[in-house]
Amino acid sequence: MNINEQKLNELLGRFVGDLGATMSAGTIVIGEKLGLYKAMGGPNEPISAAQLATRTETNERYVREWLNAQAASGYVEYDAESDSYYLTDEQALVLTNENSAAYLPGAFVLATSALKATPKVTERFKSGEGLGWHEHDEGLFCGTELFFRPGYAMHLVSEWIPSLDGIEEKLKSGAKVADIGCGHGASTILMAQAYPNSEFFGFDYHEGSIETARRKAQEAGVSDRVTFEVANAKNYPGTGYDLVACFDCLHDMGDPVGASEHIRSSLNDGGSWMIVEPFAGDKVEENLNPVGRVYYSASTLICTPASLSQEVGLALGAQAGEERLRNVVTEGGFSSLRRTAETPFNIILEAKP
Repeated sequence: MNINEQKLNELLGRFVGDLGATMSAGTIVIGEKLGLYKAMGGPNEPISAAQLATRTETNERYVREWLNAQAASGYVEYDAESDSYYLTDEQALVLTNENSAAYLPGAFVLATSALKATPKVTERFKSGEGLGWHEHDEGLFCGTELFFRPGYAMHLVSEWIPSLDGIEEKLKSGAKVADIGCGHGASTILMAQAYPNSEFFGFDYHEGSIETARRKAQEAGVSDRVTFEVANAKNYPGTGYDLVACFDCLHDMGDPVGASEHIRSSLNDGGSWMIVEPFAGDKVEENLNPVGRVYYSASTLICTPASLSQEVGLALGAQAGEERLRNVVTEGGFSSLRRTAETPFNIILEAKP
Protein backbone atom coordinates (compact mmCIF):
# COMPACT_ATOMS: atom_id res chain seq x y z
CA MET A 1 0.00 0.00 0.00
CA ASN A 2 1.20 3.48 -0.84
CA ILE A 3 -0.34 5.70 1.87
CA ASN A 4 -0.43 9.46 1.36
CA GLU A 5 -0.23 10.79 4.92
CA GLN A 6 -1.96 14.07 4.10
CA LYS A 7 -4.90 12.35 2.44
CA LEU A 8 -5.08 9.84 5.30
CA ASN A 9 -5.21 12.60 7.90
CA GLU A 10 -7.85 14.45 5.91
CA LEU A 11 -9.97 11.29 5.76
CA LEU A 12 -9.52 10.63 9.48
CA GLY A 13 -10.46 14.22 10.18
CA ARG A 14 -13.71 13.81 8.27
CA PHE A 15 -14.50 10.67 10.24
CA VAL A 16 -13.80 12.43 13.55
CA GLY A 17 -16.15 15.21 12.47
CA ASP A 18 -18.80 12.70 11.44
CA LEU A 19 -18.45 10.78 14.69
CA GLY A 20 -18.94 13.97 16.65
CA ALA A 21 -21.97 14.84 14.53
CA THR A 22 -23.44 11.38 15.03
CA MET A 23 -23.04 11.50 18.80
CA SER A 24 -24.31 15.07 19.04
CA ALA A 25 -27.51 14.19 17.17
CA GLY A 26 -28.94 12.63 20.31
CA THR A 27 -28.16 15.75 22.33
CA ILE A 28 -29.98 17.93 19.78
CA VAL A 29 -33.07 15.72 20.11
CA ILE A 30 -32.87 16.05 23.90
CA GLY A 31 -32.62 19.83 23.54
CA GLU A 32 -35.64 19.92 21.26
CA LYS A 33 -37.83 17.61 23.32
CA LEU A 34 -37.04 19.25 26.68
CA GLY A 35 -37.18 22.79 25.31
CA LEU A 36 -33.62 23.52 26.44
CA TYR A 37 -32.68 25.70 23.46
CA LYS A 38 -35.83 27.80 23.70
CA ALA A 39 -35.46 28.17 27.46
CA MET A 40 -32.01 29.72 27.09
CA GLY A 41 -33.70 33.05 26.36
CA GLY A 42 -33.09 35.58 23.62
CA PRO A 43 -29.90 35.91 21.60
CA ASN A 44 -26.81 36.96 23.56
CA GLU A 45 -28.53 36.49 26.93
CA PRO A 46 -26.10 34.58 29.20
CA ILE A 47 -27.47 31.78 31.34
CA SER A 48 -25.80 29.34 33.73
CA ALA A 49 -26.35 25.61 33.75
CA ALA A 50 -28.14 25.91 37.09
CA GLN A 51 -30.47 28.61 35.79
CA LEU A 52 -31.35 26.60 32.67
CA ALA A 53 -31.99 23.52 34.80
CA THR A 54 -34.36 25.54 37.01
CA ARG A 55 -36.23 26.96 34.02
CA THR A 56 -36.74 23.54 32.45
CA GLU A 57 -37.18 21.54 35.67
CA THR A 58 -34.26 19.30 34.78
CA ASN A 59 -31.12 18.10 36.55
CA GLU A 60 -28.28 20.63 36.66
CA ARG A 61 -25.50 18.06 36.18
CA TYR A 62 -27.11 16.68 33.03
CA VAL A 63 -27.76 20.19 31.75
CA ARG A 64 -24.14 21.26 32.27
CA GLU A 65 -22.84 18.28 30.31
CA TRP A 66 -25.40 18.96 27.59
CA LEU A 67 -24.40 22.63 27.38
CA ASN A 68 -20.73 21.72 27.08
CA ALA A 69 -21.57 19.31 24.25
CA GLN A 70 -23.48 22.11 22.47
CA ALA A 71 -20.59 24.53 22.96
CA ALA A 72 -18.08 22.02 21.62
CA SER A 73 -20.29 21.56 18.56
CA GLY A 74 -20.56 25.31 18.01
CA TYR A 75 -24.32 25.29 18.61
CA VAL A 76 -24.12 27.57 21.67
CA GLU A 77 -21.40 29.90 22.97
CA TYR A 78 -19.55 29.60 26.28
CA ASP A 79 -18.27 32.52 28.33
CA ALA A 80 -15.47 31.22 30.56
CA GLU A 81 -15.28 34.35 32.71
CA SER A 82 -18.89 34.12 33.87
CA ASP A 83 -19.23 30.35 33.40
CA SER A 84 -22.37 30.97 31.35
CA TYR A 85 -23.77 30.06 27.95
CA TYR A 86 -25.68 31.99 25.29
CA LEU A 87 -27.06 31.79 21.78
CA THR A 88 -26.00 34.09 18.96
CA ASP A 89 -28.64 35.51 16.62
CA GLU A 90 -27.84 32.83 14.05
CA GLN A 91 -27.91 29.99 16.57
CA ALA A 92 -31.23 31.18 17.96
CA LEU A 93 -32.72 31.28 14.46
CA VAL A 94 -31.66 27.71 13.71
CA LEU A 95 -32.39 26.18 17.11
CA THR A 96 -35.42 28.01 18.54
CA ASN A 97 -37.50 29.56 15.76
CA GLU A 98 -39.88 26.92 14.35
CA ASN A 99 -41.22 29.44 11.85
CA SER A 100 -37.81 29.80 10.23
CA ALA A 101 -36.89 27.73 7.17
CA ALA A 102 -33.51 27.34 8.88
CA TYR A 103 -34.99 25.54 11.92
CA LEU A 104 -33.12 22.23 12.11
CA PRO A 105 -33.74 20.28 15.37
CA GLY A 106 -36.54 18.39 13.64
CA ALA A 107 -34.04 16.98 11.17
CA PHE A 108 -32.24 15.26 14.03
CA VAL A 109 -35.46 13.84 15.44
CA LEU A 110 -35.98 12.38 11.97
CA ALA A 111 -32.40 11.11 11.70
CA THR A 112 -32.13 9.46 15.11
CA SER A 113 -35.49 7.76 14.58
CA ALA A 114 -34.46 6.52 11.14
CA LEU A 115 -31.25 5.05 12.56
CA LYS A 116 -33.28 2.73 14.78
CA ALA A 117 -34.19 0.81 11.62
CA THR A 118 -30.52 0.08 10.80
CA PRO A 119 -30.68 -3.62 11.87
CA LYS A 120 -33.83 -4.18 9.79
CA VAL A 121 -32.41 -2.37 6.75
CA THR A 122 -29.19 -4.37 7.06
CA GLU A 123 -31.24 -7.55 6.69
CA ARG A 124 -33.02 -6.09 3.65
CA PHE A 125 -29.68 -5.56 1.92
CA LYS A 126 -29.42 -9.35 1.78
CA SER A 127 -33.04 -10.28 1.16
CA GLY A 128 -33.95 -7.41 -1.16
CA GLU A 129 -37.24 -6.95 0.69
CA GLY A 130 -38.61 -3.54 1.56
CA LEU A 131 -39.37 -1.82 4.85
CA GLY A 132 -42.63 0.11 4.97
CA TRP A 133 -42.94 3.63 6.29
CA HIS A 134 -45.28 2.31 8.99
CA GLU A 135 -42.60 -0.11 10.22
CA HIS A 136 -40.30 2.68 11.41
CA ASP A 137 -40.00 4.19 14.87
CA GLU A 138 -42.83 6.61 15.63
CA GLY A 139 -40.36 9.46 16.04
CA LEU A 140 -39.74 9.37 12.29
CA PHE A 141 -43.25 10.62 11.59
CA CYS A 142 -42.91 13.54 14.01
CA GLY A 143 -39.38 14.31 12.87
CA THR A 144 -40.39 14.40 9.22
CA GLU A 145 -43.02 17.03 9.96
CA LEU A 146 -40.62 19.05 12.11
CA PHE A 147 -37.99 18.95 9.35
CA PHE A 148 -40.16 19.86 6.36
CA ARG A 149 -42.80 22.14 7.89
CA PRO A 150 -40.53 25.22 8.34
CA GLY A 151 -39.60 25.14 4.65
CA TYR A 152 -43.22 24.73 3.64
CA ALA A 153 -44.23 27.59 5.93
CA MET A 154 -41.57 29.82 4.39
CA HIS A 155 -42.07 29.00 0.70
CA LEU A 156 -45.36 27.21 -0.05
CA VAL A 157 -47.84 30.09 -0.03
CA SER A 158 -45.43 32.93 -0.79
CA GLU A 159 -43.48 31.34 -3.66
CA TRP A 160 -44.45 27.84 -4.77
CA ILE A 161 -48.18 28.23 -5.32
CA PRO A 162 -47.79 31.62 -7.08
CA SER A 163 -45.32 29.95 -9.46
CA LEU A 164 -48.04 27.61 -10.75
CA ASP A 165 -50.18 28.43 -13.78
CA GLY A 166 -53.31 30.24 -12.55
CA ILE A 167 -53.64 28.16 -9.39
CA GLU A 168 -53.29 30.97 -6.84
CA GLU A 169 -56.29 32.78 -8.31
CA LYS A 170 -58.38 29.60 -8.17
CA LEU A 171 -57.40 28.99 -4.54
CA LYS A 172 -58.35 32.52 -3.57
CA SER A 173 -61.78 32.28 -5.19
CA GLY A 174 -62.48 28.69 -4.14
CA ALA A 175 -60.81 25.49 -5.34
CA LYS A 176 -60.76 21.79 -4.56
CA VAL A 177 -57.34 20.49 -3.51
CA ALA A 178 -55.92 17.03 -2.78
CA ASP A 179 -52.70 16.60 -0.78
CA ILE A 180 -51.35 13.10 -1.42
CA GLY A 181 -49.02 11.52 1.16
CA CYS A 182 -49.93 14.31 3.56
CA GLY A 183 -48.43 12.75 6.69
CA HIS A 184 -49.30 14.87 9.71
CA GLY A 185 -50.99 17.41 7.43
CA ALA A 186 -48.56 20.32 7.76
CA SER A 187 -48.77 21.28 4.07
CA THR A 188 -52.55 20.76 3.92
CA ILE A 189 -53.18 22.94 6.96
CA LEU A 190 -50.86 25.70 5.73
CA MET A 191 -52.79 25.90 2.46
CA ALA A 192 -56.13 25.82 4.24
CA GLN A 193 -55.09 28.70 6.50
CA ALA A 194 -53.96 30.77 3.51
CA TYR A 195 -56.99 30.10 1.28
CA PRO A 196 -60.19 30.09 3.38
CA ASN A 197 -62.48 29.86 0.32
CA SER A 198 -61.02 26.53 -0.81
CA GLU A 199 -61.63 22.95 0.30
CA PHE A 200 -58.77 20.56 1.08
CA PHE A 201 -58.48 16.78 1.23
CA GLY A 202 -55.40 15.10 2.71
CA PHE A 203 -54.68 11.44 2.01
CA ASP A 204 -52.07 9.10 3.47
CA TYR A 205 -51.93 5.32 3.77
CA HIS A 206 -50.58 5.57 7.36
CA GLU A 207 -53.54 5.59 9.75
CA GLY A 208 -51.56 6.98 12.68
CA SER A 209 -50.49 10.01 10.67
CA ILE A 210 -54.04 10.67 9.54
CA GLU A 211 -55.24 10.62 13.16
CA THR A 212 -52.56 13.17 14.06
CA ALA A 213 -53.43 15.32 11.03
CA ARG A 214 -57.07 15.44 12.07
CA ARG A 215 -56.09 16.60 15.55
CA LYS A 216 -53.77 19.26 14.19
CA ALA A 217 -56.46 20.55 11.81
CA GLN A 218 -58.81 20.87 14.77
CA GLU A 219 -56.17 22.77 16.75
CA ALA A 220 -55.51 25.07 13.77
CA GLY A 221 -59.21 25.85 13.39
CA VAL A 222 -59.51 24.58 9.81
CA SER A 223 -61.23 21.23 10.32
CA ASP A 224 -64.41 22.60 8.73
CA ARG A 225 -62.57 22.89 5.39
CA VAL A 226 -60.04 20.08 5.67
CA THR A 227 -60.80 16.37 5.43
CA PHE A 228 -58.16 13.74 6.16
CA GLU A 229 -58.68 10.15 5.01
CA VAL A 230 -56.64 6.94 4.90
CA ALA A 231 -55.95 6.22 1.22
CA ASN A 232 -52.99 5.68 -1.05
CA ALA A 233 -51.93 7.56 -4.15
CA LYS A 234 -53.46 5.06 -6.58
CA ASN A 235 -56.97 4.90 -5.14
CA TYR A 236 -57.75 8.07 -3.18
CA PRO A 237 -61.35 9.18 -3.72
CA GLY A 238 -62.71 12.22 -5.52
CA THR A 239 -62.47 13.92 -8.89
CA GLY A 240 -62.56 17.47 -10.15
CA TYR A 241 -59.53 18.61 -8.18
CA ASP A 242 -58.10 21.96 -9.27
CA LEU A 243 -54.80 21.14 -7.60
CA VAL A 244 -53.21 17.87 -6.53
CA ALA A 245 -50.01 18.17 -4.51
CA CYS A 246 -47.34 15.66 -3.51
CA PHE A 247 -44.83 16.95 -0.98
CA ASP A 248 -41.56 15.00 -0.73
CA CYS A 249 -43.31 11.66 -1.19
CA LEU A 250 -43.51 10.70 -4.89
CA HIS A 251 -40.11 8.99 -4.78
CA ASP A 252 -41.28 6.89 -1.79
CA MET A 253 -44.12 5.31 -3.76
CA GLY A 254 -43.85 1.78 -5.07
CA ASP A 255 -45.71 2.61 -8.27
CA PRO A 256 -45.32 6.34 -8.95
CA VAL A 257 -46.44 5.85 -12.57
CA GLY A 258 -49.68 4.30 -11.36
CA ALA A 259 -50.06 7.22 -8.95
CA SER A 260 -49.46 9.62 -11.83
CA GLU A 261 -52.23 7.98 -13.86
CA HIS A 262 -54.70 8.23 -10.98
CA ILE A 263 -53.77 11.83 -10.24
CA ARG A 264 -54.35 12.78 -13.88
CA SER A 265 -57.76 11.15 -13.85
CA SER A 266 -58.73 13.03 -10.68
CA LEU A 267 -57.79 16.50 -11.95
CA ASN A 268 -60.27 19.06 -13.20
CA ASP A 269 -59.87 20.58 -16.66
CA GLY A 270 -57.11 23.16 -16.33
CA GLY A 271 -55.92 21.64 -13.07
CA SER A 272 -52.29 21.20 -12.03
CA TRP A 273 -50.23 18.63 -10.21
CA MET A 274 -47.61 20.25 -7.96
CA ILE A 275 -44.70 17.93 -7.24
CA VAL A 276 -42.29 18.95 -4.47
CA GLU A 277 -39.25 16.67 -4.42
CA PRO A 278 -35.78 16.71 -2.84
CA PHE A 279 -33.31 18.87 -4.77
CA ALA A 280 -31.22 16.71 -7.09
CA GLY A 281 -29.43 16.75 -10.41
CA ASP A 282 -29.95 14.07 -13.01
CA LYS A 283 -26.44 12.63 -12.67
CA VAL A 284 -24.92 11.00 -9.58
CA GLU A 285 -21.87 13.25 -9.72
CA GLU A 286 -24.12 16.32 -9.49
CA ASN A 287 -25.41 15.13 -6.12
CA LEU A 288 -22.12 14.33 -4.40
CA ASN A 289 -22.39 17.29 -2.05
CA PRO A 290 -23.65 17.96 1.51
CA VAL A 291 -27.33 18.08 0.53
CA GLY A 292 -27.01 14.98 -1.63
CA ARG A 293 -25.24 13.24 1.23
CA VAL A 294 -28.22 13.85 3.52
CA TYR A 295 -30.71 12.67 0.94
CA TYR A 296 -28.80 9.60 -0.28
CA SER A 297 -28.34 8.48 3.32
CA ALA A 298 -32.01 9.07 4.17
CA SER A 299 -32.97 7.27 0.99
CA THR A 300 -30.92 4.23 1.97
CA LEU A 301 -32.65 3.95 5.34
CA ILE A 302 -36.16 5.20 4.52
CA CYS A 303 -37.15 6.00 0.94
CA THR A 304 -35.79 3.10 -1.08
CA PRO A 305 -36.94 0.46 1.45
CA ALA A 306 -40.38 2.11 1.54
CA SER A 307 -40.79 1.85 -2.23
CA LEU A 308 -39.48 -1.72 -2.32
CA SER A 309 -42.09 -2.72 0.26
CA GLN A 310 -44.91 -1.82 -2.16
CA GLU A 311 -46.17 -3.23 -5.45
CA VAL A 312 -43.91 -2.52 -8.46
CA GLY A 313 -41.18 -1.15 -6.16
CA LEU A 314 -39.71 1.29 -8.68
CA ALA A 315 -37.48 2.78 -5.96
CA LEU A 316 -36.78 6.16 -7.51
CA GLY A 317 -34.83 7.20 -4.42
CA ALA A 318 -34.64 10.63 -2.83
CA GLN A 319 -32.20 11.85 -5.49
CA ALA A 320 -34.28 10.90 -8.52
CA GLY A 321 -33.65 14.11 -10.46
CA GLU A 322 -35.98 15.95 -12.80
CA GLU A 323 -35.58 13.70 -15.85
CA ARG A 324 -36.58 10.52 -14.01
CA LEU A 325 -39.54 12.38 -12.53
CA ARG A 326 -40.44 13.59 -16.02
CA ASN A 327 -40.55 9.98 -17.22
CA VAL A 328 -42.91 9.06 -14.38
CA VAL A 329 -45.18 12.00 -15.15
CA THR A 330 -45.34 11.46 -18.92
CA GLU A 331 -45.84 7.70 -18.58
CA GLY A 332 -48.79 8.56 -16.36
CA GLY A 333 -50.39 10.54 -19.17
CA PHE A 334 -49.37 14.13 -18.46
CA SER A 335 -48.33 16.22 -21.44
CA SER A 336 -45.96 18.68 -19.80
CA LEU A 337 -43.70 19.18 -16.80
CA ARG A 338 -41.81 22.32 -15.85
CA ARG A 339 -39.72 23.43 -12.91
CA THR A 340 -41.38 26.46 -11.37
CA ALA A 341 -39.24 27.08 -8.29
CA GLU A 342 -36.45 25.63 -6.18
CA THR A 343 -34.71 25.91 -2.81
CA PRO A 344 -31.45 24.35 -1.60
CA PHE A 345 -33.53 21.37 -0.39
CA ASN A 346 -36.37 21.10 -2.91
CA ILE A 347 -37.37 21.36 -6.55
CA ILE A 348 -40.95 22.35 -7.39
CA LEU A 349 -42.47 20.95 -10.57
CA GLU A 350 -45.84 21.55 -12.24
CA ALA A 351 -47.40 18.80 -14.37
CA LYS A 352 -50.29 19.57 -16.72
CA PRO A 353 -52.59 17.02 -18.43
